[in-house]
Amino acid sequence: MYIPAHFLIKNPQDIHTIIQEHPLGALVTLGPQGLDANHIPFEFDPSHGAHGLLTAHVARANPVWQQCQDGADVLVIFRGNESYISPNWYPSKHETHRQVPTWNYEVVHVHGRLTVMDEEKFVRGVVARLTREHEASEPRPWKMGDSPPEYIAQMLKAVVGIQVEIQRIEAKAKLSQNREARDRLNAAETLLAKGAEGLGKAMREAG
Repeated sequence: MYIPAHFLIKNPQDIHTIIQEHPLGALVTLGPQGLDANHIPFEFDPSHGAHGLLTAHVARANPVWQQCQDGADVLVIFRGNESYISPNWYPSKHETHRQVPTWNYEVVHVHGRLTVMDEEKFVRGVVARLTREHEASEPRPWKMGDSPPEYIAQMLKAVVGIQVEIQRIEAKAKLSQNREARDRLNAAETLLAKGAEGLGKAMREAG
């Protein structure tokens, strides 16, 4: 990924936050038919190894787990906040008319090695943890025990667990850091007024 120095995310915690707040990753693999991408919600454990561990599950009917041998190199892309940026939001544009449209965004590229985990106990644990995480904000969180055990057992047989041992991470935040402070801040306030709080706050703090 092309990352100019002023867009490079250096703080590991900032990188972890993007992954944790935007857990739907694009798993990019190279199989017999060429490049493929599958969109999967991941669990991220930053404490595992040097760079962390991603855990997820895929449908058993999805050939990706059979096409990728254990240890296959993969790429997982996590997209954070993003939005179109109009040059009209820059005060300097109205003085010089020397600005153009752009797109601001946050993105993390995780490079790692994939391992297939086709055991019921492992898959049950992954599903339980993902459910607890994403049901936490519900008034009455759904849990696996809400369904008949035989139904859950049947559903678990239909999925396969995977893990990605992270080898390296690239992260980029294009937040108008290369613009005048007044242009960046006014664009941030415009986004906030439009309801794009995530990107607006990130741009406001990107000085």
